[in-house]
Amino acid sequence: MNKKDNRKRVIVDFKKLTPEILGLLVEKYPEGYDEEDIITFRNAKNELVEAVEVNTEDTKYLIKVSTKLVKTMENYDEDDYEDFDSDDPDAIQDPDIEIEEDSEEMDID
Repeated sequence: MNKKDNRKRVIVDFKKLTPEILGLLVEKYPEGYDEEDIITFRNAKNELVEAVEVNTEDTKYLIKVSTKLVKTMENYDEDDYEDFDSDDPDAIQDPDIEIEEDSEEMDID
């Protein structure tokens, strides 16, 4: 198909993620995304960016890949966002990312 794609392209950082976009991500990647789902490109500052793509009828979203994104997708529950507007970036909270250390072995007598 050589159909021209006129959709708006939007790069989304975790801080700007909305319940609507998160829902689209989880719907498209219910088991999480894999390496082959990641798109790599250079932004306007010539920085290398890794992102996963989801589309709506009029917009192509490129969501920047991060540990926070993976955790938030893993813990996704639609009910968590029912009190928020679907386009409210404040609805998505930073996940608690535990740094795995030998915390159990740190008991000092």
